[in-house]
Amino acid sequence: MAGEPQFVEHARDGDVHVLRLANPPVNTLRTEVRAGLLDGIQAATREGARAIVLIGAGRSFSAGAEMTEFGKPRKPPSLPEVFDAIEQSRIPVVAAIHGHALGGGLELALACHARVASPGAQLGLPEVKRGFVPGAGGTQRLPRLIGLEALRLIVSGEPVGAEEAQRLGFVDAVLPNGTGSDLEHAAIAWARENAGRSFTLARDREDRIAGYDAAKFDEAAKRLTARTRGQESPLGCVAAVRAAFTMPFEDGLNVEREQFTRLVQGEQSQALRHVFFGEREAQRIPDLPPDAKPLPVNRLVVIGGGTMGGGIAMSAANHGLPVTMVETSDEALRKGLERCEVNWQRTVKSGKLSQADYEKRRALLSGTTEFEKAVGEADLVIEAVFENMEVKQEVFGRLDKAARPGVVLASNTSTLDIDQIASATQRPELVIGMHFFSPANVMRLLENVKGKATTATAIATATEVGKRIGKLPVLVGNCDGFVGNRMTGKRGPQIEKLLLEGCLPQDIDRVMEAYGMAMGPLATGDLAGLDIGAAVRKARGTVAPIADAVVAAGRLGQKTGKGYYDYDENRRRLPSKEVERIILDLSETMQVRRRRIEDGEILERVLLPMVNEGARILEEGIAYRPIDIDVIFVNGFGWPAFRGGPMFFADRLGLKAVRDKLAHYAEATGDANLKPAALIERLAQEGGSFATLKGPGRV
Repeated sequence: MAGEPQFVEHARDGDVHVLRLANPPVNTLRTEVRAGLLDGIQAATREGARAIVLIGAGRSFSAGAEMTEFGKPRKPPSLPEVFDAIEQSRIPVVAAIHGHALGGGLELALACHARVASPGAQLGLPEVKRGFVPGAGGTQRLPRLIGLEALRLIVSGEPVGAEEAQRLGFVDAVLPNGTGSDLEHAAIAWARENAGRSFTLARDREDRIAGYDAAKFDEAAKRLTARTRGQESPLGCVAAVRAAFTMPFEDGLNVEREQFTRLVQGEQSQALRHVFFGEREAQRIPDLPPDAKPLPVNRLVVIGGGTMGGGIAMSAANHGLPVTMVETSDEALRKGLERCEVNWQRTVKSGKLSQADYEKRRALLSGTTEFEKAVGEADLVIEAVFENMEVKQEVFGRLDKAARPGVVLASNTSTLDIDQIASATQRPELVIGMHFFSPANVMRLLENVKGKATTATAIATATEVGKRIGKLPVLVGNCDGFVGNRMTGKRGPQIEKLLLEGCLPQDIDRVMEAYGMAMGPLATGDLAGLDIGAAVRKARGTVAPIADAVVAAGRLGQKTGKGYYDYDENRRRLPSKEVERIILDLSETMQVRRRRIEDGEILERVLLPMVNEGARILEEGIAYRPIDIDVIFVNGFGWPAFRGGPMFFADRLGLKAVRDKLAHYAEATGDANLKPAALIERLAQEGGSFATLKGPGRV
């Protein structure tokens, strides 16, 4: 019907027909696209086409399936029906790939008779990262094209460039003159030139799966899944790919479909999709005016060359933003710059960074001890000095005088009051928190902290720069610890009580690591340094009997070779008899009767205090939405993405159960902080969940 959108555009260049996927921005394969492809193939056949070129309109080929259709009744035609039409076509169908061909998009290309690509195009099957396996033949066709290498690509979910794809054998040609809009013309010419060839479909290939070696396959699978503890989808990928080597094509498709159906309905996939969509949602700042524009930033200045300052500077240089590191002395500056160089060179030695790229990044990083001069040339300043209010206020007083009017001043504080820091300046409206996570050159999360006076311009600037340097910015409100640190701080008292009541450090860490955390909370404390927590407790006038006793014994963590654990020369952690003695002595002194504590209780008592505090954070408007909290924990605190985050955890448990368990533990342990938050009480009474909260909060 005239005026209706065309999700597949059908064009003709003589005897070569072109089908353009037109579902912006990334050409996902929604129902209308699948139907348009089927119609286009049938129309090209009727009209006597000699070849068909399948290409994406806009910047990409296709990002794959439309995930919003998951869990809903699928409307025909299905992707397998489209693939059958392609494979049964007597006319060769050539996929012309630019930008990205991911997931179902790559599976579509694999069903074609041939594949050509523009230089630099990215091809991959990332379904494992969403908690399921490729479900439209990818686990069967790719091994038939490239052999055992397919296992690596499918289990890792990492894309490869067009040139690597050609070397492996699932791209037939990289067209050097196929950049930008020229790809369509180049692909048409390639299709016309090769239309007379006899193409062997991927499903009919046998040469790359012949001579299956079970031992070699098992060894590769073990290596690839070694770091995926607790995740189901990598094992599902292994099972599906194995079927490609051991079964006829159609039987292998059945195995793949069984794995896909099982996994996509499971909790882990729901959690991963929750995080995937949540990361998009967290970028939407509800009360940011549409006309709020970021200030131009062509030169970043970082105050401080320590671990955090150096990591922030590296992040900027890694993404092409010129950055100046400012230190108080030549020696401190030398150490700061050297730290960056050593980190980069380590990446070069690992093969993950070329020497040429290292030199480009290093050229973008400069250093100086001339504070006023450097700050006067900055378009944005990020302070990364010692976490002390007096020190930060002194620095911001100097920054305010040295920086040009209108320049945003940011603090990389993890807990301190942004309004107090801003009070040292005459521009509080341009002061914002930019809380990076350690190591700052690696960790993706960036908590941007809004003060009372912070303007939309400052927020837009911090958000834009965060994205530009590869971070995931989430805007939060101003309070002690903001979101992540405030919530993790609430588990400390329960960890202390668990240790006094019957646990040892390895019991707690074992349970949390089995849940999927990269490191348990006590091992994490050892890595960060136990003296840091001790200093915070001292400043706040709080005590933690066991933690304080461990520090008093000179056990400060990995840096001293002993903390909650003993560490050997390779920093391998070992249970500590000394710490066990400290714990047992304190239990006796405090007259706490020790008992066996089940794993389920350990998990609940570590996680539920954070959930409860998350609810209070939502009540206070420190976070806009529950999903913002989950995104923060997955990207900044090691929460396994396949578990969805603390608020997702609570919803899966059910808020009535959460309320009741919190009330039970509050009474049993005497921890008033575990009294269920008002929001949890209300949602439990209403039969609601965090996911059903209406509208965003207010930061």
